[in-house]
Amino acid sequence: MTGSLGSQTRLPVPRFVSLKSERVNARMGPTRDHQVIWIYQRAGLPVEVTAEFDNWRRIRDHEGTETWVFHSMLSGRRTAMVMARGNAGELVSLMNRAGGERIVARVEPRVQGTVRSCTGTWCRFTGEGFDGWVEQNRLWGVYPNERMD
Repeated sequence: MTGSLGSQTRLPVPRFVSLKSERVNARMGPTRDHQVIWIYQRAGLPVEVTAEFDNWRRIRDHEGTETWVFHSMLSGRRTAMVMARGNAGELVSLMNRAGGERIVARVEPRVQGTVRSCTGTWCRFTGEGFDGWVEQNRLWGVYPNERMD
């Protein structure tokens, strides 16, 4: 991950965060005067902050859409979404440990969960009814080779 520090937060840009609320207005620009072009309705959804302006953050979602949201609608909690590789209905295996040999759960693409840690190639990924390790490149919400404790 390369980038700079945000003008307002001095945190890295780009960076992954998550939506704090079940209802987040996404605007065309960084003021309340700008038109709402989308309403996110999924708390915990991972998004990538790509710019900062005053109290506004430009975010990119897993589909590549970029919009502006008010800073207080974002959380530093790291979440991710399972991404399909080819077959949209393919189940993704969660393992007992990083690089493990025992499958502890299988999840569908677009399942959302919390990222607990990443080794650079595997992430511990938890959610309602699952807790296991998934290949890092199967998640949207973490960078390639990113390490987290």
